[in-house]
Amino acid sequence: MNSMKKQILCVLAAMICAAQQANANHPDSVYIATYANNPKAGLHVAYSSANSRWIGIGDNYDFVKSDFGAWGSQKQMFAPSVLKHNGVWYAVWGVNTDKRQFATTKSNDLWLWKPQDYPYMDVPEVLEPVLSREGDEFVVMFKTADGSVYKTVSRDFSHWSKAVKVDNADYISQKQSIVVGGARVEADVNRVPWQFVNDLIINVDAASQRYARECERMTDDASRFAKVNDIKAFLKPDANNSKAISNNLIGIFFEDINYAADGGLYAELIQNRDFEYSEGDNRREKWNAKTSWTLEGDGTEWSIVTDNPLHANNSHSSLLKTDKVGARLVNGGFDGIVVKKGEKYDLSLFFRSKDAQKVRISLREGDKTLASTVVSLKSGALWKQYGAVLVPSASAEKAVLAIEPMQKGELQLDFVSLFPQKTFKNRKNGMRDDIAQLLADMKPRFVRFPGGCASHGNGIENIYHWKHSVGKPWERKGDFNIWNYHQSRGLGFFEYFQFCEDIGAEPLPVLSAGVPCQNSSRGGRDGKNDGQQGGLSMDEMKDYLQELLDLIEWANGDAKKSKLAAMRAEAGHPKPFNLKYLGIGNEDLISDVFVERYNYLCREIRKAHPEITVVGTVGPFWEGSDYEEGWKIAKQEKLDIVDEHYYNQPDWYLNNQNFYDKYDRNGTKVYLGEWASKGNKLENALVEALHLTNVERNADVVVMSSYAPLLAKEGHTQWNPDLIYFNNSEVKPTANYYVQALFGQNSGDEYIPADIDLRFKTDRSNRVSRSDVMKRIGTSVVRDSKTGDVFIKLVNCLPEDVTLTVDLNDIIKIETIKSGKNKTLGASNYYLDADYTVLTGNIAEGNQKPTTGTAKVNSESDDFSLEYTMPKYSFTVIKLVKRK
Repeated sequence: MNSMKKQILCVLAAMICAAQQANANHPDSVYIATYANNPKAGLHVAYSSANSRWIGIGDNYDFVKSDFGAWGSQKQMFAPSVLKHNGVWYAVWGVNTDKRQFATTKSNDLWLWKPQDYPYMDVPEVLEPVLSREGDEFVVMFKTADGSVYKTVSRDFSHWSKAVKVDNADYISQKQSIVVGGARVEADVNRVPWQFVNDLIINVDAASQRYARECERMTDDASRFAKVNDIKAFLKPDANNSKAISNNLIGIFFEDINYAADGGLYAELIQNRDFEYSEGDNRREKWNAKTSWTLEGDGTEWSIVTDNPLHANNSHSSLLKTDKVGARLVNGGFDGIVVKKGEKYDLSLFFRSKDAQKVRISLREGDKTLASTVVSLKSGALWKQYGAVLVPSASAEKAVLAIEPMQKGELQLDFVSLFPQKTFKNRKNGMRDDIAQLLADMKPRFVRFPGGCASHGNGIENIYHWKHSVGKPWERKGDFNIWNYHQSRGLGFFEYFQFCEDIGAEPLPVLSAGVPCQNSSRGGRDGKNDGQQGGLSMDEMKDYLQELLDLIEWANGDAKKSKLAAMRAEAGHPKPFNLKYLGIGNEDLISDVFVERYNYLCREIRKAHPEITVVGTVGPFWEGSDYEEGWKIAKQEKLDIVDEHYYNQPDWYLNNQNFYDKYDRNGTKVYLGEWASKGNKLENALVEALHLTNVERNADVVVMSSYAPLLAKEGHTQWNPDLIYFNNSEVKPTANYYVQALFGQNSGDEYIPADIDLRFKTDRSNRVSRSDVMKRIGTSVVRDSKTGDVFIKLVNCLPEDVTLTVDLNDIIKIETIKSGKNKTLGASNYYLDADYTVLTGNIAEGNQKPTTGTAKVNSESDDFSLEYTMPKYSFTVIKLVKRK
């Protein structure tokens, strides 16, 4: 043993000596160059000891990338200019060749950068900005396409003056022409201590190693764990040291993405029922007011008109002029209309007609009429609603609704609706029963809605306004969806709140902080500029704040005293909804413009309604500038909860199991609002289960969580993976869904820590370490204090079964004390035989469904335990149900 210690000490001494020698061989200072060699890439860094031979740090590593504009083509960095001043690195660059904005950011170390800002200039475009200092001001000189030169200044690198035209000779660039990796680039050059460069090299190497480590996949396990066998685990819960955890941990996040609302959860069967589709909804397919409708047959002329609208928010309608009977206006719904034999469907539509006439309305499939009714129109100048109940004589997958004038004349038609009477809870204007039931089966404690990116919208004009989604369906104001289709708002805030009540979940509306999505591709002050557009003016923010305060009043007010609450009562809910949470912002760029508006809203809402928990945001990632700045604000403002988002590869979850263990237990809490492991295979589901065991362990900090996205219609996905896929007749829950459901169905409000002793056999030549095996096993033990039921969650991410023994003595002892007994009774007096549910199978597939079984609770000589074999690649929940 002493010999081994000496060898280790010698190796360590040699490593320290080598490190000291390496540092001693470097100069005290070196030159550092910052540049970009491709607009699609980011800022690169190189160094040189003599300002001659340049060495790039990392393989074209991007130290900062432009975050301006829509994902993909718009995120570009043109001619970055970097200035070092008082130990801080300041950077500006052009964001595109036709935009009136330039980007600004700064960093203390070239590694962590402040979230970017994009000041507007009152010029046609901003090209090749150059940053310098004049006295106590920052100066940016830039060009325009006509060759003119302009100047703007700032004292704080945040507020910029109006651009003024200057002499072209004033435009001076300090860049040097250097060669890095065989390519000539224009760079800003500074001199820094060698240690500064060395720190950058260390950071880049660490990032590369982390990336390599997180490329590990379970498909390689056959060789990785080939010599690991006879795995045994001993789990000993310590019920004496349990802690209170959130009872709202598992929820759902609904966003209208992937046709999740119209054509999905919202049970309406007619597409473009109000003739309000426009090219802005889907530019690629050039949607318009006639989209989804066709005129079949001859003798009728069909046009879209805007005179005498049904409602100001519903300005388009159809005009049918019939000279010869026989034509019909047909709607095929969303990829066809699915109807079932004998079930009832509520038809509703509005007509205006100068003359009394009749119209036949039918459900058809091919040449077959499934159901039909004749509506007798009354003459008059006003719109009138007509309705009927259609009962199909046969089932159909691709039915259409046909509207057929039965005599000559003119009629105006709008808001054609067809709903199954069988919706979730039989609600009018309700939700598709099978999808809604699958969500209810998850036992979610809350529902976040309506977005996501759909909340803050694609440009300022597309910010979601909740008032546009309430009232009678034909009075609501639809809009284009950031995911490139139309949102009718038929599924609106009343329906969201009602659904929450129906399934026993807390409503969590999330609305914009007065700024649009940082990836906006539309809008801008002059209609030409897109990307980041700043936000609503601070004068407009006063009205926007009132809009959010009105939401609280609408949801919680007394219908006898409040006009807003009376609107809720008129819609069918006299009692308050008891709103407790309100989210402000969604994974925003934490820019100066955002921060000013965000802080204003959070402060004023908390001041007006201290009973409401405001949920803030900390950007779209688990690290980086938005995350750091978002958390900084949360601590300064003492926010109750912030919303974290991250979508990572499976091995991130394997290698970051202590992510939340380091969080402050007494500060701002976490809502893990959007997360997933980028796949729908069992491997993904298992690492998500593993992550949730770690989240559950930290559920005194992470108080809410929801997978994203929730729903996706086959053939209409903008984002994968998703939790539940569906078409018009089927719902297809994934393995990921069952993980979320099992956690939701088996939740507690007390966490019981448990030590695990893992033992296994392996060949000495095997390089697999104990930690490699340990990180593939996850456990969590929680208790429901109301029922006394205990839930043991077990995750096995290994290619071998694990024989598990659970020591139940502490749990039995605690239950004895809590029951007021003066002696410990047998386990059978407290728990039935343990029921378990297990999800397992081929890790490369994702269609697994859970199976159930029973495990025996053993009690010999007052020694209580449970034996269970964890199948390879499995997630198991064991439920110990306390006897009543």
